[in-house]
Amino acid sequence: MKETVKELNKRFEKENAEDILQYLFEHYQDKVIFTTSMGVEDQIITHILSAIDKNAAIVMLDTGRMFYEVYDLVERTENRYNIRIKLCFPDFRKVEDMVNKYGINLFYESVENRRRCCHIRKIEPLRRALGGRRLWITGLRKEQSSTRKSLKIIEQDVSNDIIKVNPLLYWSVDDVWDYVHHHRVPYNPLHDRGYPSIGCQPCTRAVEPGEDIRAGRWWWEKPETKECGLHKA
Repeated sequence: MKETVKELNKRFEKENAEDILQYLFEHYQDKVIFTTSMGVEDQIITHILSAIDKNAAIVMLDTGRMFYEVYDLVERTENRYNIRIKLCFPDFRKVEDMVNKYGINLFYESVENRRRCCHIRKIEPLRRALGGRRLWITGLRKEQSSTRKSLKIIEQDVSNDIIKVNPLLYWSVDDVWDYVHHHRVPYNPLHDRGYPSIGCQPCTRAVEPGEDIRAGRWWWEKPETKECGLHKA
């Protein structure tokens, strides 16, 4: 895997997102999966993939605590591109046990509880979704948070035993919105209401002018803990 990561990073050093994704689907086909949060970066990737392969594996992790606007966007996106976005749900038994033991809003109580909730609602469904795949496409960008500044376009994700591909890694927020408006990519209206990063409804708030773009995610925690565990190295 390390050699493949090294080879692909060298190949994609000066390639744009469209060429990266085209290459992956030409050479790896059904070994590639894209997980979308339905955020604006992910919508760009969906837009590109829909022109490459209408049957591309696109998965959304439905935690059961999502904004209504996310579900509406799933339907609008499927209709716009004539594709299907697969939803992956957590194990309802584990959710029941967790909520009955720790409370419905346990994540506010401690970082440990919040990570417990993320693990059951996100990490476990993700691992099921990634099963049998070799490459995992994400919409991560360096600008998004301090925890993502050291990322490369191609990463070895040890915890999931998979190669992670970040085709928008070097895009600025202006690059993102210029692309969306130029191509009329459908996006979540919450982005226009001060939500640059959208996760579960109880764990996401609008940001104030001048705040970091991920300040609204788990806003009661310190910046260095603001990852759900999906994107650990």
